[in-house]
Amino acid sequence: MVTNQLSFDMMNSTTDISLPPDAEVAQSHAAEVARGERFKFGENWKKFMESMSEERAAEAVSSLRKMLGRDSLEGQSFIDIGSGSGLFSLAARRLGANVTSFDYDSDSFGCTNEMRARYAPNDPQWKVMQGSVLDTSFMQSLGQFDVVYSWGVLHHTGAMWDAINNAATLVKPNGQFFIAIYNDQGAWSGRWTKIKKFYCSGPVGRAIVSGTFIPFWVARDFVADMVWMRNPTARYTSYKKSRGMTIVRDWFDWLGGYPFEAAKPEAIILPLSKRGFRLTNLVTCYGSVGCVEYVFSLEGNTAT
Repeated sequence: MVTNQLSFDMMNSTTDISLPPDAEVAQSHAAEVARGERFKFGENWKKFMESMSEERAAEAVSSLRKMLGRDSLEGQSFIDIGSGSGLFSLAARRLGANVTSFDYDSDSFGCTNEMRARYAPNDPQWKVMQGSVLDTSFMQSLGQFDVVYSWGVLHHTGAMWDAINNAATLVKPNGQFFIAIYNDQGAWSGRWTKIKKFYCSGPVGRAIVSGTFIPFWVARDFVADMVWMRNPTARYTSYKKSRGMTIVRDWFDWLGGYPFEAAKPEAIILPLSKRGFRLTNLVTCYGSVGCVEYVFSLEGNTAT
């Protein structure tokens, strides 16, 4: 079932929901947004859903398969922490996993439910929940999983290290832990924190930040393409091959993505290695802005 008209009024929606929204979590999230302390990630995902397609789903499946080094997740349990649109929950389900998805953001919770309703209606092996990775009791209630996945999420919680630690506890012995964390650029990461906070401060902040950076990026890329004699539209038309994403939605995610923290690869790898996690795959961003992707395997013992 594929629909273009979305309804995110969760009290009246006919979307096939696994579990009802959590009123306490929803209120907490709304209060943070109102105080300018959090970007509306789910609102951005709602716009992404308008361009969702089978092609994007296929790119997500290919990306997940490549990073995990596995052609199938048949019979495996998979949890998507901060599921956003639900695209990678869908990818894991298509690889055969029994999937649990959750998000703190109410609209992201709605998007994941919509993704499930569109592409896996009434699927008993895909459960969608609302919750916080920082809620220790909630996390403990989930059990452990063969694959714990959280791409570009844990650095947006406001307590990144607590979020990483809580997520790591969900990994089964011999399971995989796939996370993506913003690369620490030192002083520039501090500047980006201020820019993102200003974006989330209100309509004026959003207008100034987006009205400054997006035209600059477009002009910069156009000049670069002209200099190197490249097709200036190619970067936009081919962007979906990057995990099935859209460049415009990623622009807004980057500009408004607050709270914001970052880490150098060694700050992620060394502490996890001391807990029995072995790095099995790594994709860096060459010192630039963006996420470093890490895949770990938990060597036979439960993380503590």
